[in-house]
Amino acid sequence: MLWACILLPQLALDAVLRRVPDPDAPLALATGPAQLRSLHAVNAAAAAAGLRPGMRLLAAHALLPAFATVEHDPAREAAAQRFLAGWAYRHSSLVSAEWPGAIVLEAGASFRLFGPWPRFEARLRAELDALGFRHRIALAPTPRAARVLAGVRDGLALPRPAALAEALDRVPVRRAALPDEAGERLHRMGVRTLGALRALPGAAVRRRFGADLPAHLARLYGEADDPLPWYAPPDRFDARVELGYEVESHLALLFPLRRLTGDLATALSIRDGGVQRFELRLEHERGHSAVEIGLLAPERDPALLFEIARSRLERAQIERPVVALRLHAAELPPFVSASRDLFDRRAQQGMPWPQLRERLRGRLGDGAVYRLAPADDPRPERAWRRMDGEGAAIPAAPPRPPRPAWLLPSPVPLRDARLEILSGPERLESGWWDGEDVRRDYYVVRTGQGQRAWAYTPAGAREGWMLHGWFG
Repeated sequence: MLWACILLPQLALDAVLRRVPDPDAPLALATGPAQLRSLHAVNAAAAAAGLRPGMRLLAAHALLPAFATVEHDPAREAAAQRFLAGWAYRHSSLVSAEWPGAIVLEAGASFRLFGPWPRFEARLRAELDALGFRHRIALAPTPRAARVLAGVRDGLALPRPAALAEALDRVPVRRAALPDEAGERLHRMGVRTLGALRALPGAAVRRRFGADLPAHLARLYGEADDPLPWYAPPDRFDARVELGYEVESHLALLFPLRRLTGDLATALSIRDGGVQRFELRLEHERGHSAVEIGLLAPERDPALLFEIARSRLERAQIERPVVALRLHAAELPPFVSASRDLFDRRAQQGMPWPQLRERLRGRLGDGAVYRLAPADDPRPERAWRRMDGEGAAIPAAPPRPPRPAWLLPSPVPLRDARLEILSGPERLESGWWDGEDVRRDYYVVRTGQGQRAWAYTPAGAREGWMLHGWFG
């Protein structure tokens, strides 16, 4: 097996930056009690102005009066790590988020699908850049070795187990991620590298540091199995973006909405599923308001989910200032992609019907787009019925003479001296059971202007023409 480790050196900061409209503006994560506030992490713009992690907040404001401050939230950092574990699950069935700030995945079995390691590595880096997470990546025969080597040298790859021991022996103990801060203690004792640590008598190491350190070394070097807890994708999606200020317009909500729907699409691709219903919660200082979003069939295209959510959000009234936006999907049903021919050609600006349908529903309302099914009533105005949803199959229409694609809401008089009968008559006698019985003779006619129309007269007559529809 070959293991890739994705080290996330600024996970807490990246989890915040990817959800702010201007990540290049000076920003810092703050932590600590109110009297001793300090900086936990700073972005590049704040660092360029002289701010550093560990600096007191008062000193930072004296150095740079105007910069954004966000409270460091370990729960948000853990949620970002779980999200990235889910993202990695798309590339490997064995993924672990056992260690803070790191994701390990079994990469060897994925080479058949994604190509050799250089191509697979480039793919991982491109997707992480698109998601907004800085990273370091290394490949090694054991997950712990990949984690250590990623911290030592970004991009290092050791596919051969024979070279592992030699590479690890040169790693400083303070950078080897040893348990219980053993690396710092060993460094003070004069033990500088993992090779020097392995040269020490095992009994002495066990007596001074306990059994955890020798067990860690055995797993690090591949001398013992490493039973890590494996990631399993959740059955629902729940993500939240704090805005940091009060929002009273739809426009300011579009950036966090795009990020949330993008994360939802990523989570759906992890499960090879879709979403048919989800909820947007506009959180206020007190309480929240909800925007329900329903689709006719499960979807997972990020652009489509964003367009539908945006259309519904723009139709909602923002009665109170919004301080946070939350997206919650309780059910993630299986996704079945539309089947297409191998040599099917789609226009450059074309749009698949499912996406167009959902976009129309989002803009015009749920009741504006629906399916039609044939009914048993022969009267043209009652020969079709409305069907909502996508589940039920549409029965076959009974055999009938040609019908126009455009049926008028109600018949109108047709006065044309040059009217030409093309076919007919087709007599319709029906409706006696509901008191609206009709007796008509329908004809396909051509008007004096060359249009093909569907018109009728009273049964047995050749006058009093009424226009009921147009043929395309």
